Amino acid sequence: MKITVAGLGYVGLSNAVLLAQNNEVTALDIDPARVEKVANKTSPINDAYIQSFLENEQLNLVATADPDVAFNGANLVVVATPTNYDPELNYFDVTSVEACIRQALDTALDAKIVVRSTVPVGFVETARKNFKSDRIFFAPEFLREGKALHDNLYPSRIVVGDRGEFGKKFADLLLEGAKRDAPVLLTDPTEAEAIKLFSNTYLAMRVAYFNELDSYAMTRGLNTEQIITGVGLDPRIGDHYNNPSFGFGGYCLPKDTKQLLANYANVPQNIMSAIVDANRTRKDFLADQILKLSPKTVGVYRLVMKEGSDNFRQSSIQGVMKRLKAKGVRVVVFEPMLKEDAFFGSEVVRDLEVFKGLSDVILANRHHGDLDDVVDKVFTRDFKNTDE
Repeated sequence: MKITVAGLGYVGLSNAVLLAQNNEVTALDIDPARVEKVANKTSPINDAYIQSFLENEQLNLVATADPDVAFNGANLVVVATPTNYDPELNYFDVTSVEACIRQALDTALDAKIVVRSTVPVGFVETARKNFKSDRIFFAPEFLREGKALHDNLYPSRIVVGDRGEFGKKFADLLLEGAKRDAPVLLTDPTEAEAIKLFSNTYLAMRVAYFNELDSYAMTRGLNTEQIITGVGLDPRIGDHYNNPSFGFGGYCLPKDTKQLLANYANVPQNIMSAIVDANRTRKDFLADQILKLSPKTVGVYRLVMKEGSDNFRQSSIQGVMKRLKAKGVRVVVFEPMLKEDAFFGSEVVRDLEVFKGLSDVILANRHHGDLDDVVDKVFTRDFKNTDE
């Protein structure tokens, strides 16, 4: 099968590599640098599995920045372009997704188009009307940053927003490249869109819950780890995804919770608003706790949200940084992924030892061995050293 994957981010590149094991895949991106890296078998994103597969596996994969080349003759188009949340519109920006759909409909005349970008509930239904085409589908992805290909190879579940023959074929296509079987759920398109947003919002709620438990423990001088361990022994709750942090962040959870909240217009709710508000309250609380230490200089050890990730879009630690700087505290950053000498007005210190020496308090969303010699300076809520 000839497949085009539009977008070389986490979702697009991991899908392209997965599918290129057994199909002819053309990957499309507007960024020539990303295209060149993939052409040279180098991953433009930090993902060990993707890099290994590009170097060592037999993949039928080419990359291009030319949409005509990419879409021409394709049997299937997978759209995985960014859908950033627009706070002014209170809505996902689906401009790039719609542009890809339009190009695919005009060029790949017989291709089915599967949107894997996260979209508002009701997007496919509206797109089919606007484009006058029933070739548009949606299949949510459930991937972690830094482990995108791993989560494609070992999926927790596969959901496709089509209950007909195509839904089954697309699910089989994903399973063909996977290393294990997984539950398959075929739904209507709008329900599939809702599954994605509700899944991520539940994860955000879980993060917020254990963070608020930690805030309570800090205020009362209690041992957070003991409380969470006891709570997690209930099998209905479980000892997973319960490690306190500076808040939920990264690319998906903040924007997906806000989009789901927007979809709740005219629908009675309390929890969805509370989840969004809880993240802001957590950052306020932690900033206040840090300020009580009276630091002149606060060091931020890593901006990335997850170990093994190179993404720090909307990372929770940035929210704490902003609150500290607003109170006049000097903030310096140690982040090897940054090439610039400053990050939003904060000095980027590239020498780890110099960074440690400059910092009165060091913020670390997750503790790291790099900080073992200055543990008395480290402010973290992490007790498991994991995001799982």
